[in-house]
Amino acid sequence: MALLTLGINHRTAPVEIRERVAFTPERMAEAFSELRAASGASEAAILSTCNRTELYLAGDDDCAPTVLRWLAGFHELDVADLEEVLYVHRDSEAVRHMMRVAAGLDSMVLGEPQIFGQLKDAYSLAREHGATGSFLSRLFEQTFSVAKRVRTQTAIGENPVSVAYASVSMAHHIFADMSRNKALLIGAGKTIELVSRHLADAGVRDFLVANRTLERAQALAELHGGKGIVLSEIPDHLADVDIIISSTASPLPILGKGAVERALKKRKHRPFFMVDIAVPRDIEPEVGSLADVYLYTVDDLRQVIEENIRSREGAAREAENLISSGVQEFLDQLRALDAVSTLKVFRQRAELLRDIESEKALRALRNGVDPETVLRSLARGLTNKLLHQPSVQVRKAMAEGRTEVTECLRELYQLDALEADEPTTTEKL
Repeated sequence: MALLTLGINHRTAPVEIRERVAFTPERMAEAFSELRAASGASEAAILSTCNRTELYLAGDDDCAPTVLRWLAGFHELDVADLEEVLYVHRDSEAVRHMMRVAAGLDSMVLGEPQIFGQLKDAYSLAREHGATGSFLSRLFEQTFSVAKRVRTQTAIGENPVSVAYASVSMAHHIFADMSRNKALLIGAGKTIELVSRHLADAGVRDFLVANRTLERAQALAELHGGKGIVLSEIPDHLADVDIIISSTASPLPILGKGAVERALKKRKHRPFFMVDIAVPRDIEPEVGSLADVYLYTVDDLRQVIEENIRSREGAAREAENLISSGVQEFLDQLRALDAVSTLKVFRQRAELLRDIESEKALRALRNGVDPETVLRSLARGLTNKLLHQPSVQVRKAMAEGRTEVTECLRELYQLDALEADEPTTTEKL
């Protein structure tokens, strides 16, 4: 069975195209129905995230051109435009690609864990729509097994590699149980949005988002059940928060030393953890000199990030080795299954020939033919029928120069061993 993967990701396509090729949940049923009908594939799965859209197909034929046209049509895109950013992987390379995706080796952030869950969701969705069979099911299960092996046997996912993730990870040095802490996020751009996700994943449940426009602050805060305020309200809430992470485009500091000093007195010097990701800085540098304030800038985080990237790169090399082993295991499984299927057909054919010759022998016995004659005829007829087709194919292969067929025959029937054991002419006499 042929395996095919077609897709686009953050490396091959800009966000303007990625967002147009994304599959919405509302159209998934329609997509599965149309995709299988258009491609002729017996099995299919669709992975659609903000950074990638990929189609996994299993069938008897390579249907890449057909699927490309269908994908472009489904999303009302020009085929030529989509073809420029599309990648295609087949068979063993398609297996390797899926495993690399699951392990986070193909992600924008090397080793990020979210893609593993997204791929599991894609598999579950395909099963719900009856689009997968034994082949893709076996591939997904092997992929998940290898990805877990990568996670447990390498350090690919242990260290943060983004400013947002590093900021939240460093907060753990100050607050062991972050579910008890309240966070103030200053700004509402993409970086702060990512920070909010990491904080939520770390256990923070109480959010306050301050922004120049209240609407944007409220929209982000509501994603985590928090509250939005404008920048001028920060001093009124400062004493109530423990974690402050800021990233705005303000040319001047938003949070000054005086406001922080007053907040510290109100909170009886319970520590503040602050990260100023902005350039220019949002928090006055003098704030870092205050006792019970742990203030970090983007420069403080850079070294941590670079060290962790190097650490992940080493782990990535280990992960690639594990994936190579995983690919080989899967291919070995397929070959073993194919051997079982082939042997089953081979046995069925032999049993059919046996039944035909046996029935012929029984008829002869019922007609009074000498049993010894019948037995010899049975043996001769069965031998001829079993050997006829292989003999024809061997002669054909030899005429075409495919000598490996005779080598395979000698191995299957151990002909070399038989020749070695056969007595010489003198010994026969």
